[in-house]
Amino acid sequence: MSTAHPAPSTTAPAPVTAPAPGAAPAYRLSTAGVVRSEWHKLWTLRSTWITLFTACALVISVGITMGVTYDGDDAEVDTVVFTLLGNQLAQICLAVLGILVTAGEYSTGMIRASLAAVPTRLPVLLSKAGIFAAVAFTVSLATNVGTFLLAQIWLADSDKALVLTDRGVLGALASSAASLTLLSLIALGLGALFRSVPGAIGAFVGAVLVLPEVLSMLPFAAVDTVLDHFPAQAASSLGSIARVEDALAPGTALLTLTLWAAAVIGGAALLLKRRDV
Repeated sequence: MSTAHPAPSTTAPAPVTAPAPGAAPAYRLSTAGVVRSEWHKLWTLRSTWITLFTACALVISVGITMGVTYDGDDAEVDTVVFTLLGNQLAQICLAVLGILVTAGEYSTGMIRASLAAVPTRLPVLLSKAGIFAAVAFTVSLATNVGTFLLAQIWLADSDKALVLTDRGVLGALASSAASLTLLSLIALGLGALFRSVPGAIGAFVGAVLVLPEVLSMLPFAAVDTVLDHFPAQAASSLGSIARVEDALAPGTALLTLTLWAAAVIGGAALLLKRRDV
């Protein structure tokens, strides 16, 4: 009797299917992609162009006005501070823009798509902060330099005549731009914390600009020391050629502002990971 042996089974390997011509590649999240996305979102908003143009126009127009009308009455005022008085107005514009960068996405609902595309969430906030800081500093520095040069057309024959190569001038212009940038980053962090444009603007104006003025009325010496480390007061220590009397040293003021911005953005990052969209 013959016994039939079953033939050994062979399993052929699954054929490798090549992607169809023109098919979209598989989605892969990358830091560069997140940064590029946030860059495009910033520059495709009309509010970005309007706010930056307004900030630049205010600084330049005030600087030219100060140069044209100077008659020697403000000789004791630092030349760079005198020229860049318009930065007090530009500060509000850049703070509003920083708030719109974060809280604006919550008001439009765009944040849902952003966080769905980036489930880890933090790269979205950090990319927004990094791109905004680079843009704010570059625009502020260019505006400061241009305003200084324009104002010197009328100040060249006065006691405020300076050139960019004079000692401390470029440092004062750069530190002024840095203070505007860091204050605006604080506003950006408040926008991410409050998720509301009106709420964040109110918090920035109330906590950063108004509260220190109210606390300064208290008759305690310790309060003055504390107030020197508030954001707006630290910023006022920057942007001048000579050190401001009874104020923080420029290096200390810059570090103080950096820590404030890091603390606010860090708090926003922590809540971003814990809260729902």
